[in-house]
Amino acid sequence: MPDFVFPPPPVVAAPVAGGGRLPVRRIFCVGRNYAAHSREMGGDPTREPPFFFTKPADALVTGDADAPYPRATENLHHEVELVVALSSGGAAIPVEEAEKHIYGYAVGLDLTRRDLQTQAREARQPWDMAKGFDFSAPLGLIHPATKLGHPKAGRIALKVNGNVRQEGDLADLIWSVAEVIAALSNYVALAPGDLIFTGTPAGVGAILRGDVLEGEIEGVGTVKTMIV
Repeated sequence: MPDFVFPPPPVVAAPVAGGGRLPVRRIFCVGRNYAAHSREMGGDPTREPPFFFTKPADALVTGDADAPYPRATENLHHEVELVVALSSGGAAIPVEEAEKHIYGYAVGLDLTRRDLQTQAREARQPWDMAKGFDFSAPLGLIHPATKLGHPKAGRIALKVNGNVRQEGDLADLIWSVAEVIAALSNYVALAPGDLIFTGTPAGVGAILRGDVLEGEIEGVGTVKTMIV
């Protein structure tokens, strides 16, 4: 056994519908993968290939637990997303083989320090502190694809304090889940336990302490958290 100089951190895991927990290795996120959201963020969905950023695995918030309002921001935003959990991986995965590597799907929230992201973008600096902070990735139950199938369409929406803020359809993804997996695997070798947040529809906006966020994807599930 390795002789660690201090105890290693616990394994980060996400609960699975029906029981069990999926060990989480890494979290990848796709930027601007819905045309309307791309436009509202100043992008051009007709020209941009998929691009990616990451969050640490321990940014997950599970079990509908509260998410603390982060330090160093005055403009925290919500983004509801379909999340893909992988059971296998590899490099340079062909599009037609991508779904074979999917364990299941969940609903997630990509919380974003929008002011820091804007500053970083303008200064051509990394987004890490805008996206990868503590408690920035609330996640609902993971539903196995063996029971759920592979959703290609369905309403995706987010309510804040009971009011709909975001609404779209999975059919509006610019890059499909399979295309996202294939593209990402050309940059890194994917592996079991990797999670991929696949992008958010239009309607992102600011949230405050005390706000209750409820995300839902038709046929997939829900996620809920309160900002405290």
